[in-house]
Amino acid sequence: RFCIPLLLASLPTMAAGEEIAPALQDSWGDFWLFRFFVNAAGYASIVVPGFLLIQYFKRRNYLETGRGICFPVIKSCVFGSEVKSVHQDDGSLPPRAEPTESSTARQVFKLLFCAAGLQASYLTWGVLQERVMTRTYGATETDPGEKFKDSQFLVFMNRILAFTVAGLYCALTKQPRHGAPMYKYSFASLSNILSSWCQYEALKYISFPTQVLAKASKVIPVMMMGKLVSRKSYEYWEYLTAALISVGVSMFLLSSAPNRTVSTVTTFSGIVLLAGYIIFDSFTSNWQDALFTYKMSPVQMMFGVNVFSCLFTVGSLVEQGALLESLRFMARHSEFTAHAVLLSVCSACGQLFIFYTINQFGAAVFTIIMTLRQAFAILLSCLIYGHTVTVVGGLGIAVVFMALFLRVYARSRMKKRSKKLPPGDTPVQKV
Repeated sequence: RFCIPLLLASLPTMAAGEEIAPALQDSWGDFWLFRFFVNAAGYASIVVPGFLLIQYFKRRNYLETGRGICFPVIKSCVFGSEVKSVHQDDGSLPPRAEPTESSTARQVFKLLFCAAGLQASYLTWGVLQERVMTRTYGATETDPGEKFKDSQFLVFMNRILAFTVAGLYCALTKQPRHGAPMYKYSFASLSNILSSWCQYEALKYISFPTQVLAKASKVIPVMMMGKLVSRKSYEYWEYLTAALISVGVSMFLLSSAPNRTVSTVTTFSGIVLLAGYIIFDSFTSNWQDALFTYKMSPVQMMFGVNVFSCLFTVGSLVEQGALLESLRFMARHSEFTAHAVLLSVCSACGQLFIFYTINQFGAAVFTIIMTLRQAFAILLSCLIYGHTVTVVGGLGIAVVFMALFLRVYARSRMKKRSKKLPPGDTPVQKV
């Protein structure tokens, strides 16, 4: 009974020998662990009744005995309407368009368009993310201003726009007949909003370059989740590149800058939040990969996941009374309103560019573009917000990106080799 409060009381000061900024310790309501449990309680108030309803309908064999106006909705949410697809080459990716007779100039233009769209969307998103979470609004000569502290509201803003864009796209274009039970999206949705929340919260304790580099290392937990969730096996070069990424990230994190400040120090809380982001995000990708065994398009996946994300986040915000408080903050600071809206637009547009790029050029080209984006994001953050990187840290960054490019090259070689295999032979499944 007394151990849990004692543990919670000691956690705010566990910060790798550094003190957390006073602005982050105004009250228990501002401590990330407390907010995490409050948010989780809000999600549980929706998940638990939903789970009980699903079990009730399954025990009653509602698919055979159900009737009435609610039957189609309950059938779609609980049972689905189509069996899984037996044959699936790589369900996590949309079917790549076969190259047609078009000029080289047109293909180059498409590639530049995709690269520019991805870079613009996610570089802007990264800069705004750091601005919103680490800087104050309404500062004057006499007033230091106030920080926006509710990361869950930003997650809600991103998801509501992504839900709207995906819904309009599905309504205006022809999509495969949907057959997956809707409730199965809730697992990926829950892990997705928790990973996004950890990502925003981590910026209060660590620098943006550290966060970007930690994201690059998520291939390691993705491989671990792949073994646990999908029973995948991996090639030796995948383990080698994962080890190189770990070494590079360790070099960067262990390097110390002489003028490091409280806002950029890698604290214990920041490390825990980054670990939470990577674990939740790894589960999301593997669960979505399993869901793609149903016949669906990536945009349908985007729509289904964001439906539950909006439900979970708005429910939790309303229960906490944080929705009105965040709206009042928006009303007080028009600059924050513009940043939050632009942040959501960049997130939604970035997802559409992802689908289009993979469809037109394949996963290898997309991975190269996004790897370059991570390098540009670190450079841009250092230029705009004045982060410093030591020589050892710079070498660590170089090792990470060298491993990522090596991973892309090895994967492309394996795909070419697998196409030449006899029909009876199948290559090892890769992440």
